Amino acid sequence: MTPAGEKLYEFIAPFFSNLDNVAGELQGGQARHFRLGASTIVLRDHLPQLLQGVKKKFPGVKISLREGYAARLGELLAKDEVDMVITLVDRKPPAGFQSVVLLELPMILLVPKMSKLKSAEELWQRDKINEPLICLPAQELLTKMFQAKLAGLEVEWFPTIEASSTDLIETYVAGSLGLGLSVAVPKKKLPENVRVLPLKDFPPVLIGVLWRGKNTPLQDTFLDMARQRAKELV
Repeated sequence: MTPAGEKLYEFIAPFFSNLDNVAGELQGGQARHFRLGASTIVLRDHLPQLLQGVKKKFPGVKISLREGYAARLGELLAKDEVDMVITLVDRKPPAGFQSVVLLELPMILLVPKMSKLKSAEELWQRDKINEPLICLPAQELLTKMFQAKLAGLEVEWFPTIEASSTDLIETYVAGSLGLGLSVAVPKKKLPENVRVLPLKDFPPVLIGVLWRGKNTPLQDTFLDMARQRAKELV
């Protein structure tokens, strides 16, 4: 494609990517296609129940699911490739976006069960932390918040392994490849050979729904069901 063609495509892509929703609204007063992005854990453990409720209220709705971590989901939303994402959010959404906070989850440090560490504070008291840190990529909100807090404690501990999901972090910690940064998800079982060290005085992580533009009735229904699901977890 020529440079001129690429520029034209970038200009018209947002219009054509939303044609399904526009057509649905014209035909039935509501969008017939719901595009949702979320992490692997959310898609696997929580979305099936929510989407069953959506399909009961909106029979025949087409649902498209996209998987990714927070930074990737934000990109999909900005490009209008999804309608809503369930992800890590700030208390104040970016300009042009709307958000609803569903859960506040504490940060935790995952360690192999045989580790001699009794608290995370033992690490902060050392001159140098030798254990490898396993965490999400540097641009992820969880990693940024963790590193900002460490800086306030005047502690240097940089990632050795960057994983694309907290599930992978658990797997690598279970394999004794290092210590993992994660969040305490209600009712979630960890591998038998992994235990948790609380991260006292670290800020909680906010899990919520992020979207752009005016809500459709379908999106309002999904938000109501997501809030109810969050209440059931705590």
